[in-house]
Amino acid sequence: MPIPINDALNILLAVIIGGLIGAEREFRHRPAGFRTLIFICLGATLFTMLSIRLGGDLSPVRIAAHMVTGVGFICAGVIMQEGVHLVGLTTAATIWIVAAIGMGIGGGQYLLVLLATAAVMAVLWAFPMVEDRIYNVRDKRTYEITSDIKHETVEYLRDSIHECGLRVEGPKLVKSGDKLISIWEVYGSPDQHETLVNQLVTLPEVKSFDY
Repeated sequence: MPIPINDALNILLAVIIGGLIGAEREFRHRPAGFRTLIFICLGATLFTMLSIRLGGDLSPVRIAAHMVTGVGFICAGVIMQEGVHLVGLTTAATIWIVAAIGMGIGGGQYLLVLLATAAVMAVLWAFPMVEDRIYNVRDKRTYEITSDIKHETVEYLRDSIHECGLRVEGPKLVKSGDKLISIWEVYGSPDQHETLVNQLVTLPEVKSFDY
């Protein structure tokens, strides 16, 4: 029995799109890589095609809903906790969206599939650069500065931090003998932090500091 050309194209498209997204995950050494995402996209495509043809009195939507539940178990398997952080969330979300794309292929929603694939690739490739820029702006360091006990010294330090383009919270002040320890929460890029460190070294009011 010859394979309908539309079925062959659906299978081929699922392999290509799953492989394209999987290659990006493989490149970044993520748990769900090239072959995994091909199989997920292909499986979702086949389940959707079969649910439409063999569903009988059952709504294809119900079968698709069960498939989404199954994909959820796979997603849960790639999420791990390392210390206080969760890793694998992006990979899990990628599996989820690849399954949705596979369902779109199986349902013949080709324009929607192509738009979704383009959006996924844009997020996976371009957005890390945006995240890096956000990280540079939000890089937080805690400075512990020991200086003379003078109110104007604290204000001078605040002005110096602002001059470097940094955002500051605090300070928390602690008296230690004839010295004042001020603790500052400072946010900014690594270059701005480096500028502040170089400036603190030259300030006569600053006896020592740590960060």
